[in-house]
Amino acid sequence: MHSTIELENVGQSFMMNQAKITLFSELNLAIHQGKSYAITGPSGAGKSSLLMLASGLEDPSSGSVFYKNECEEQPLSFIRTDIGFIFQQFHLLPELTALNNVALPLKLRGDKYATAKAKIWLNKVGLDHRLDHKPSELSGGEQQRVAIARALVFEPKFIFADEPTGNLDQKSATEITDVLFACCQEHNAGLVLVTHSEAMASRAQHVYLLTGGQLTKKQLKHKPTNILELASC
Repeated sequence: MHSTIELENVGQSFMMNQAKITLFSELNLAIHQGKSYAITGPSGAGKSSLLMLASGLEDPSSGSVFYKNECEEQPLSFIRTDIGFIFQQFHLLPELTALNNVALPLKLRGDKYATAKAKIWLNKVGLDHRLDHKPSELSGGEQQRVAIARALVFEPKFIFADEPTGNLDQKSATEITDVLFACCQEHNAGLVLVTHSEAMASRAQHVYLLTGGQLTKKQLKHKPTNILELASC
């Protein structure tokens, strides 16, 4: 079934020192389930704000964001439970183990198989040996793997990731990139990521540049790697 999140003529602005600051206006973007997208651009261009709008975590100052399934349009809130978000700062609960951090979203939904599903996903991201460790006992790469498992454990239709490798060393960043693309592709999730990493952006099927309030699609110099050839989720 064809599912799409559509941003139509969206703009975002805010007030600072009694002056109106406009990050961007009249941007259009269609995000298809099962496809991968990278948003690049300089710091302060509004990349994270655009990601927040597309995921429904913030409302645009102008324009609209909606969900389209076949020919039917619905407000984005219609699929809020089918959207996962991965933050650069991980946002794991420090008092919970890796297993309980991943299981929490399912427990909040009343899923009686939450713990079993969390174990499966921690195994998928290579952390089956770290189930009972708290975030303070995990490396940055391991914490991000937990965050990925938590975002994907309910098998959402769309995943949004804000600089998911920004705090990691090169080796960990490459491993996290492999895991993220593999898991999303295997489960047919749409993936939208904001990144400063050209290496990570090049793995996406569609790459956009946000600068000067304009969103432009970049022409890929080579075909994106089929991540499933490199890693299995």
